[in-house]
Amino acid sequence: MEEDNSLNIEQNVGNVDGDFTKSITIDMEDDGSSEMGDVEAVLDLTYNVFQYIPEILFVSVYALIMYAAVLWITKRIKG
Repeated sequence: MEEDNSLNIEQNVGNVDGDFTKSITIDMEDDGSSEMGDVEAVLDLTYNVFQYIPEILFVSVYALIMYAAVLWITKRIKG
């Protein structure tokens, strides 16, 4: 069973002489093979996650350093 994934927008203006109907159709499938299977989606997600590992590591290390600085400042003020 093949699904129709196209977007169809129509606007009609009534009680006016002439044809004032606009139709916009956006076809999401270029060659009919744009559907993504589950395995391909998981592989794509994994690839995208691995792209951001350096940024995630940098933010994690930065957060730990800031937490340690707050603890050290708190200890210096109280002690």
